[in-house]
Amino acid sequence: MKQALLSLEDAQARLLALASPLDVVHVDVEGAVGHFLAHPLLARRTQPALDLSAMDGFAVAAANLAGPWRLVGESAAGHPYDGHVNAGEAVRISTGAALPAGADAVIIQEDVSLVGHSLTLTGVAPQPPDKHIRRRGMDFSEGDEVLPSGARIGPAQAALAIAAGHRHLPVRRAPRIVVIDSGDELTADPEGCALHQIPASNGAMLTALAAPLSAETSRLGPVPDTLEALVQALDEAADADVIVTSGGASVGDHDLIRPALQAWGADLDFWRVAIKPGKPILVATRMRPGKSARPQIILGLPGNPVSSFVTAYYFLLPLLRQLHGAGEVLPLKVATTAAAPIRGNGPRREFLRGDWDGRQVVPHPLQDSGALASLAASNVLIDRPAHAPEIGVGDKVEVFLLQNGGIV
Repeated sequence: MKQALLSLEDAQARLLALASPLDVVHVDVEGAVGHFLAHPLLARRTQPALDLSAMDGFAVAAANLAGPWRLVGESAAGHPYDGHVNAGEAVRISTGAALPAGADAVIIQEDVSLVGHSLTLTGVAPQPPDKHIRRRGMDFSEGDEVLPSGARIGPAQAALAIAAGHRHLPVRRAPRIVVIDSGDELTADPEGCALHQIPASNGAMLTALAAPLSAETSRLGPVPDTLEALVQALDEAADADVIVTSGGASVGDHDLIRPALQAWGADLDFWRVAIKPGKPILVATRMRPGKSARPQIILGLPGNPVSSFVTAYYFLLPLLRQLHGAGEVLPLKVATTAAAPIRGNGPRREFLRGDWDGRQVVPHPLQDSGALASLAASNVLIDRPAHAPEIGVGDKVEVFLLQNGGIV
C-alpha cells in the first residue's frame, strides 16, 4: 500500500525528535556571537553601578532648585567629584558621570547662566527633580537574569553580556555539517559549463544558509550518480553531526541516495512530505561505530535548487537551531494581505515565492522549482494550505520571512 505523505508539521516534529542540543562549551563573548545560550545568564554586577547624570549640566540638591548656586567642582565620566554637595552649591557634571553625594537633581546647562563661580537659573528646573538622572540599577541589578537560556547572541546581546560582567558564555559547540552535491549533470566550474551540464550551485547555497547559525560546514562533490561514489562520499562525511545531500532523493533510475544510505548502514526515518516544492525530502540516521549514542542525521534534499532551498529552510535550519539549543526553532509566520490575486491550490501545501513590502505581498509570476532568479528576487514564502481557494487583492494571507531564516 502506498505510504501517505507526512504533513510539514509532523515531518518537522519527527526530525527534531531525533536531535538534542550538543555539548556545552564556554567561549569568549565575541566568539559566542551567532550561538545560543546554553543556560540563563545572570548579571554579575549592577548597571549602572551608581546614580549617573543623563545630561551635561549641573548637579544640585533638589531642595533648592531655584538657585542661585556656587560652583564648587566637577564630576566627569570616570572622574567623580569626591566631595559633598550642600544647599546652594553646584557641581558641573557631564553625561555618564557619577552623581555627587548630596546632589539629587541635574539642571541642564541650557537652563542656567554661569558667571565666574556664580550660577543662576535662566530656564526651567527639571520636573521631577531626578528627570535627568539614571538611577543605580536602572538597566539591571546583580543577580538579575539578563538573557534566557536559548537566546541567540547577536551584537546587542554580546554587549549586554559584557556589561553584565561576563567574559565567557556557555553555548553549544558548533554543529559539524557536510553538504554533498550529487548528479552527473553537475559541474564544479560555472565558467566552463557545457550545454548539457548545470553549475553545481546548491552546495554553496546550502552552506550560505547554514553559515549564520555558526555551523562548521564543508562540501563534497559534485558526486557522480553511482552507488559506489555516493557511499564513498558518505564515508568521507562519517564524522559529521549532519549530512546534507542535494539531488538523488526522488524515485528515478538515477536517484540513488536511498540505496546508498541503506548500503552505508543508515536507517530511513521518513521520506516524502506533502509540500510543494520539496516533496521528495528524506531523513535518515546512522549510529557511528565506536562513537557516542548520538546518531548522525542525514537530510536528503531534492536537487532542484528552489526545492533544495525550501526544504533546507523548513528542515535544515530548525535542525541546526535544535542542536544549538535555541529557544525558537521553527520559522515564524507573519499575517499580511495579498497585493495581487493568488491562484487556488492543489492537494499539497505550497510555498510560493513572493515580495513583501511590510504591508502587502505579491507572488512572483514564475514558480518553477528550477527558477533561481525568482527565488533571489523574493523575500518571503507565501503559505498556501492544501486545497486553498483563490484569493483576491486585499485578502488575508500568511508568509514566512526569508531573512534570518524566518526567526524574527
